[in-house]
Amino acid sequence: MKHLLTGLLLLSPACFAGEVSIVEVRVECPSSCTFSVTLEHADEGWHHYADKWDVVTLAGKLLKSRVLHHPHENEQPFTRSLSGVLIPQGVSQVKIRARDSKHGYSKQEFIVDLPG
Repeated sequence: MKHLLTGLLLLSPACFAGEVSIVEVRVECPSSCTFSVTLEHADEGWHHYADKWDVVTLAGKLLKSRVLHHPHENEQPFTRSLSGVLIPQGVSQVKIRARDSKHGYSKQEFIVDLPG
């Protein structure tokens, strides 16, 4: 099984106060891919929390999303996985984007080189 740890951080999370930050990405791709994404966010309860992250091609096509159904106020940073992500043929990189319930998608994106 091939592993890839951490992609290229396009923008520093420190400059996006209040937005969700992507801390780390791990991916395994034996056939379909499983992504484990670590997020950090100052969750403030149900009115403001990290609520979703996506796997997207560099061309902008959404491949799959991981919805986060509750705040993680006492678990920061936290990691959640998403399996069964089918990568189109010829795609060697994807980006991870995350959002929170107050600000929407963070300006930060995380580029990941896929194993293979």
